[in-house]
Amino acid sequence: MTTSARAATTPAVLVLEDGRSFSGRAYGAVGETFGEAVFSTGMTGYQETLTDPSYHRQVVVMTAPHVGNTGVNDEDPESSRIWVAGYVVRDPARVPSNWRSRRSLDDELAAQGVVGISGIDTRALTRHLRERGAMRVGIFSGNALADEGTLLARVRQAPEMTGADLSAEVATDQPYVVPAVGERRFTVAALDLGIKGMTPHRMAERGIEVHVLPATASVEDVYAVAPDGVFLSNGPGDPATADLTVIQAVLERGTPLFGICFGNQLLGRALGFGTYKLKYGHRGINQPVQDRATGKVEVTAHNHGFAVDAPLDKVSDTPYGRAEVSHVCLNDQVVEGLRLLDRPAFSVQYHPEAAAGPHDAAYLFDRFTQLMEAQRA
Repeated sequence: MTTSARAATTPAVLVLEDGRSFSGRAYGAVGETFGEAVFSTGMTGYQETLTDPSYHRQVVVMTAPHVGNTGVNDEDPESSRIWVAGYVVRDPARVPSNWRSRRSLDDELAAQGVVGISGIDTRALTRHLRERGAMRVGIFSGNALADEGTLLARVRQAPEMTGADLSAEVATDQPYVVPAVGERRFTVAALDLGIKGMTPHRMAERGIEVHVLPATASVEDVYAVAPDGVFLSNGPGDPATADLTVIQAVLERGTPLFGICFGNQLLGRALGFGTYKLKYGHRGINQPVQDRATGKVEVTAHNHGFAVDAPLDKVSDTPYGRAEVSHVCLNDQVVEGLRLLDRPAFSVQYHPEAAAGPHDAAYLFDRFTQLMEAQRA
């Protein structure tokens, strides 16, 4: 019997910090794990979700009821490992079925030591998180099981996401280069705050040579590659903990700047706006966002628990010129993008690389290219 098969018969319990619990069966590794309970609304793309570094220290609840039916392949990971702290599904696939599948999802989770739980009412859990907000959670199975009072006390001892400085924990230790596809047109310095593999690939497709730098890179490190533009990636944690020195230097010099997700929050803070923690965040590949300049509505991929606090109804004065909110979420009017009017810099709160997700926002990489073209002219 495989490890995952044994886990499927092992009792497990999920305990939220407010005391609510759900009983089910172990899925993936047997043991215990802690993190922030969040839910993802994507019907597909679980492999990209699991390997997204932005999910570091989060326990992901899948709202789609049936998970794992396409198995796991070797082409779709967005990084070198699974980053979620735990995984919660209702009905795991019994047998994966896809021509690219190399192994089952539960076997992959077990192999990487990711503790999960299956067989629980994920709809009820999602509704609870929507009403009460994202919160700390623990999953326990096998020898980790104990009375719920003891388990609840352990969950409440786990660190919170607010105030967490996590980018350096998921970023590359050494710089590396993703070469341009075809003729090299531009060079971009990309700060790895938790970057997904598809992101530099999307830039490379547009003739951009991408130098991916550690989250701790200095201003000197960034400009040592003679960049035509600077990119700020997605990543985990609280943006209030980040050092803004590099971003401020890039804005001062007028180098074209593009940020996504965590990078959007950091640009917002560099401009003087605040950030705040959302009640339960946006996670999934089906979030409606409006481009306020064109009125066009895009279906987009999201993974964020913090947002920028910027006014929607006016142009703001910042230390780097005028700025405006460029995109807004149609579900709750959360700021989804920023644009400087006097310098070549913009950002969005979502994932235009579409891994997994729709391709509505791919034009943003072209917009970044156009900024670099204009700067060079």
